[in-house]
Amino acid sequence: MAQHNKPPAFLRSMDWVLDRLARICVLIAGVAIVAMTVIFAWLVFGRYVLNDTPTWVEQVSLLLVMVIAFLGAAAGVHNHTHLSVVVFRNLVPSSVRTVFVVISDILMAGFGGMMFWYGIELTQFKWNTLIPLIQWSEGLRSLPLTISGALLFLFSTGHLIRLCLGRDERQDNIDQG
Repeated sequence: MAQHNKPPAFLRSMDWVLDRLARICVLIAGVAIVAMTVIFAWLVFGRYVLNDTPTWVEQVSLLLVMVIAFLGAAAGVHNHTHLSVVVFRNLVPSSVRTVFVVISDILMAGFGGMMFWYGIELTQFKWNTLIPLIQWSEGLRSLPLTISGALLFLFSTGHLIRLCLGRDERQDNIDQG
């Protein structure tokens, strides 16, 4: 009986990879939050103690916000904590919830695929332009969007695979009764 409950090897491998990717997203977003806190502390110190405001802080902070927002959202989709993914399907009766789960996973996979596809185009288009004050590629602003799109596609596709195999373990979606 225990063998029957054990997921297939490819599913365990898929889950392992997707879990690691989500953890990497959270780690990078966490490091970005700490870095932003440190550079804002430097901004305040520079402005009020040294009387010399560092001008690069705003541009670097905007890049860090992109990293935090997009990688955090991707990890939220994987970990089922992204509010916009579950709020509507939790409002419907459990009898139609599975349909909403499938629809939301398909929409998220499609949205992620479009973010990835058009994010590549945007990143390539902006790559040779420099961000004022820091002289880094403008394409870095859209790179988190592109990476997040790929991750949204992968995470949502992973959810759909688990759902099709009857191995979906999300507590908020399927009528367990």
